Amino acid sequence: MNCTRFIKAALVALSLLPFAATQAAVNMAEMERQSAAMREREAKIWKEREATQRVELQKQEKALAEAAARRQRADNRTKALDAEWTANDARITEFKDLLRQREGNLGELFGVTRQIAGDAANVLSSSMLSSQFRPVEGEEGREAFMRRIAAAKELPGIDELQRMWFELQREMTETSKVVRFKAPVKMRDGTVAEADVVRVGPFTAVSDGKYLTYNASTLQLEQLERELTPGPMRTARDLSGSTGDGYVSAVVDPARGAMIGMFSERPNIIERIQHGEVVNYVILFVGILAVVLALYQYVYLFIQRTKVSAQLKNLSQPTSDNPLGRVLLAMHEGDVAGQSAEVVELKISEAVLREVPKLQRFQAFLRLGVAAGPLLGLIGTVIGMIVTFHAITATGSSDPKMMAHGIGQAMMATVLGIGIAIPLLFINQGMTALSNIVTRILDEQSQAVLANELLRRNPFMTRSLEEARRLDKG
Repeated sequence: MNCTRFIKAALVALSLLPFAATQAAVNMAEMERQSAAMREREAKIWKEREATQRVELQKQEKALAEAAARRQRADNRTKALDAEWTANDARITEFKDLLRQREGNLGELFGVTRQIAGDAANVLSSSMLSSQFRPVEGEEGREAFMRRIAAAKELPGIDELQRMWFELQREMTETSKVVRFKAPVKMRDGTVAEADVVRVGPFTAVSDGKYLTYNASTLQLEQLERELTPGPMRTARDLSGSTGDGYVSAVVDPARGAMIGMFSERPNIIERIQHGEVVNYVILFVGILAVVLALYQYVYLFIQRTKVSAQLKNLSQPTSDNPLGRVLLAMHEGDVAGQSAEVVELKISEAVLREVPKLQRFQAFLRLGVAAGPLLGLIGTVIGMIVTFHAITATGSSDPKMMAHGIGQAMMATVLGIGIAIPLLFINQGMTALSNIVTRILDEQSQAVLANELLRRNPFMTRSLEEARRLDKG
């Protein structure tokens, strides 16, 4: 079967041979024609490319020539700038030498300027004048300006020197002025309000009858946290309400407000007493009780002294409303005439002794107060020192602020103890002297009454006394 197929294929191929030869001849001619046309097209394309490349080459040559020209010009400029830089460097060196020559003493002036600016900055930072001369928005403040000049590395310009001189001159001149101006003031409740301020130099400022202190961090005046005593507050009110006519008393703080602030923080007498707790109250109770009793006894002694003086003028009519009158009346009680002289003397002495306790009452208590006051103060001192030692033990340091509470308690107790002892000592001495006057009058009059009674009973005693006087005179 395969042989049959091969034979059939060979017969078909033999039948197609004449046709293939004819077709091959036709294709060769066509190929020659196409080849010629292709060569023509390629030649044309090469000509066009050659022309294009020639034009591009001309452009490159032109650009190369321009670049070479630019390079030449740059080289020439470089040489010129090199020469100019060398000349400028020489001139700079020359000018530096000339500057150093002309500066001369300006270096020393610069140092002095920086020093003065630094000192002035410290003064202006705490000066309440800054609250009046506040910088406008965008302007450098007085203190900041001075600190910048103090830290400058170069000599300041003429404008800066002029402002520096102006600020120094203004600070000096305003120091001697009393000025009223508007400024923001921080109230005690924390609010800030524009207020009418009266300034006495840089030392004291008042507003609405209240003293002000200057806060350097906020450049504002602030009211004191506590009121001062009535005297300075009255002065502040007078200064605030002054119209500028005549003279007005004012408080001037040489520490520029610091001393007034410290004075306002001082506790008053009530706060100091409360600070000492129980011991101070005991001392005050003893002192007040002694003073009340002394006042009562003084009134009694003055009244009795007045009545005794009146009775001395009328001894013949004794009354029972005074000690002397009661002593004289004691002579008429009972049968004195029938009694012996010793009994009469005892009776008079009894009447005098009956009046003495009333005249000398409360004196023992006053003497007790004089002695007990310092002792009670010593107890308070010991308690205060114990509190101080406890504070040192608890904190492990001797910080004065931690120790101040106990030391203040100790000192206040001592002051109160001595403070009641000294007045009570004088009060007791005065009371003793007044009571002794009345007692002495009673003794004198009682002895006079007794002597008269004895003379009445023994007339010969009168004659003996007269003879004794004559002998004395002889």
